Amino acid sequence: MVLLMLNRLRNLFSGTRSFDGASTGRRGTAFGRMPSQPKAQLASRFELAARARYIASNNAVAAAAVDAWVSALVGSGVKPQSKHKSVRIRGRLNLGFEAWTDRADADQLSDLYGLQVVMAKRTVIDGEAFCLFLNEGNDLTVRLLDPEQIASDMTRDLPEGGRIVSGIEFDSRGRRVAYHVRRETVTTTFQYKVDRIPASDICHMFRVDTPGQVRGITWFAPVLSRIAHLDTWIDAQLTKQAAAAMLVGVVTPGEHADKEWEGEALGDSLEPGTVKVAPVGSDGITFSNPPSVGMDAIEFGRIVEREIAAGMGLPAWQVTQDLSAANYGSQRGSLIEFRRRVEQLQHGMVVFMFLRPLWNRWVATEIMTGRIKGDQTELSAAKWITPKTAWIDPKKDAEAELLAIAGGIMSRREAVTSRGVDIEALDEEIAADNERAARLGLTFQTVAANNNQQPEAAEAA
Repeated sequence: MVLLMLNRLRNLFSGTRSFDGASTGRRGTAFGRMPSQPKAQLASRFELAARARYIASNNAVAAAAVDAWVSALVGSGVKPQSKHKSVRIRGRLNLGFEAWTDRADADQLSDLYGLQVVMAKRTVIDGEAFCLFLNEGNDLTVRLLDPEQIASDMTRDLPEGGRIVSGIEFDSRGRRVAYHVRRETVTTTFQYKVDRIPASDICHMFRVDTPGQVRGITWFAPVLSRIAHLDTWIDAQLTKQAAAAMLVGVVTPGEHADKEWEGEALGDSLEPGTVKVAPVGSDGITFSNPPSVGMDAIEFGRIVEREIAAGMGLPAWQVTQDLSAANYGSQRGSLIEFRRRVEQLQHGMVVFMFLRPLWNRWVATEIMTGRIKGDQTELSAAKWITPKTAWIDPKKDAEAELLAIAGGIMSRREAVTSRGVDIEALDEEIAADNERAARLGLTFQTVAANNNQQPEAAEAA
């Protein structure tokens, strides 16, 4: 009885056989292990980023995945809309910031929206993006930093409980207080001289995957191996087809053929459409039968491409640009789920880590220079407008929005903002258009919203 109870207790507290994924037998040898994700990310970050940069520069599927993510995250630009209670101050802030975007780049290569594109691109490929806020004179500028400028080899404990981890300095409470940045020369080589820059002057944008994460990890991490093997497989297929297409036929002259045929014997070189001559004594002509790429190989390639797209968090057709098997329902369904993921990253990463600190810094600069007066907390309140995303059937979506507004479950401001437009600027533009049309005696017909009736029918009703 005692032995039975001991066995039951041992089975109760021993879960080693309860999950096949945790088994240590023959089947468990197929699993790798990652005891600590933050430590594994720091150890592998550089090598993964270096391989991702190579893949994104040389592989068409990888390049398409990067472009798809950048387009989805920032598109033509994410813009702030002031939420200050004063209409006049809101207008001054919105117009002032929009005017500043043209001189935002410290290197004068782009505007703020171009900087957003580069930041998003580096985040996808390298896993993280950095920029430096510079107050020079009475203006603010932004300088992009290469992720490798952050001294990742600097990791040590500091007095009073602080520490430096992979070039980022933390205080005793675990808050980021400074970044250790290598200086960059004109020749784009990094000097060994390292500057300690306060964290308030640095923007560090990356996708947070786990608690305790210090640096970002490339978004290609789950699929790097697949992309590399797909590249090798496609190269092998192309080489096989090219080699097979080189030789068209072999002439085999009979034993009584003219001796001049001997100079045309088979050699080592092959060219497209080549006809070779066999040694004298054989007879006839043989045509080559180059192997074709079967449907099995084509389908296999598509399966791998879909797996790569899934690992990158993208709809497959956005990566392959192949819409042959897509329809309205499948495209719309994949877009709905994808756009939820995009909105999460836009507001939780792009806005929170990059654009909101930038907006706050710009507002503080305007206050310090006296160009605007007021409480910084009130002046910094803003709503962020993401670029308009077009749907497959815009007519249906517009009708659904109109019904939602009429039913009181959506505000007109929410509908306009979702299209990437400032409602106040839109209303002013509409008013100006109406005033100009009235002044010139112009009239335009509008489509009635009630059951798609024509205006005359709607009036009669």
